[in-house]
Amino acid sequence: MTGTAPSSDLASWQKTSFTGAGLTYDCYQKGEGPGVVLIPEIPGVTPEVAALGDHLVDEGFTVVIPSPFGQPGRPETAGYALRIIARLCVASEFRAFATNANRPFAAYLRALSADLAARTPGRGVGVIGMCFSGGFALAAAVDDSVLAPVLSQPSVPFSITARMKADPGLSQEELDRVTERTRADGLCVLGLRFSGDKVSPGERFVTLRERLGDAFEVIELDSGPGNPGGFGKSAHSVLTREVRDQPGHLALAARERTVDFLRKQLTPQT
Repeated sequence: MTGTAPSSDLASWQKTSFTGAGLTYDCYQKGEGPGVVLIPEIPGVTPEVAALGDHLVDEGFTVVIPSPFGQPGRPETAGYALRIIARLCVASEFRAFATNANRPFAAYLRALSADLAARTPGRGVGVIGMCFSGGFALAAAVDDSVLAPVLSQPSVPFSITARMKADPGLSQEELDRVTERTRADGLCVLGLRFSGDKVSPGERFVTLRERLGDAFEVIELDSGPGNPGGFGKSAHSVLTREVRDQPGHLALAARERTVDFLRKQLTPQT
């Protein structure tokens, strides 16, 4: 695959801090319109994550990017990413290895989402989680303010055992509530991953499809040998590192579908 992923910086973003559920993190906000919480992937708010935020702003959303780990704006390197992973492995607010887990950071996201929903137009807010933060987007949907959870390559809990691979990334109680919302409120969920991604195992999406049924839309991009998109076998970041601004590019199309999903779920129906 030729070219590079879109990148940007945080110079035009407004930095504030937000406290919720006993946790406080810096947040970056920009835009007008319905609200979207964009949770960064490892190692943090990289230039590629900032570029996704800018794209969402350009598409008419108010975007808030919390910064729970890493140095905002710093480009990813292998060493930097490994240091962040090492910290996250022992961080109690994320519980990276636990199954059937209530995670404190999910409660923080619910508070942040409710705050954003209260001060932006639209029917509610969207939450995009990616990689380490992927499953947190679904856990945030326990709160009624979240109407458009997007799970891109969710990787927590880390996939060491069969049980971990199949774990949906939130507690049974939280999943029960989300499932109830799909039936009672018409909540819809979008999931994205690459077919050969071992960091975000397919078993996790099987579990979610069994529980959420047709309310769970899955976009699985082929990353097998000779795949039409030219993706490498280690392709992982659907909405950031693998995107190319080229007509017909499959990850770009997945990003476009994500924007359409957010717009449909968050914009009042006329």
